[in-house]
Amino acid sequence: MQWKPNATVAVVVPDGDRFLMVEEHSEGAVVLNQPAGHIEEGESILEAARRETLEETGYPVTLTAFLGIYVFRSPHNGRTYHRYAFIGEAGPRETDTLDEGIIAAHWLTPDELDTRSDQLRSPLVANCISDYRSGRRFPLDLIRETAPQ
Repeated sequence: MQWKPNATVAVVVPDGDRFLMVEEHSEGAVVLNQPAGHIEEGESILEAARRETLEETGYPVTLTAFLGIYVFRSPHNGRTYHRYAFIGEAGPRETDTLDEGIIAAHWLTPDELDTRSDQLRSPLVANCISDYRSGRRFPLDLIRETAPQ
């Protein structure tokens, strides 16, 4: 049997000292996450990041930098996730209709996230915020996707 990790995207969206976060249901718990989700078949990684942010928060996003690739093996389900994380700027909110399972989108400060650290969906959430705050940035063209000929 061939092992296949789950390919996901996430977007760190800052606004001053706050970050756009998603409150959602996951495996019977209410958790906090960056706007994030799986890459769909035929979709580019960048398209997935923009789509997931809009669907989960109602905000369109302009991606400004690549934050990194994060790998996590969930102790809950044993799956391995490869998270392509980006930094983005939110445009004006376009809709209040959010994906199924999403409770709300919130703008939270690092202190507010620290007080709710037990609600973070995975350690990757805090890792991405920490890396963003430390100044980690890579150009978007670090990701090179080739369309089929």
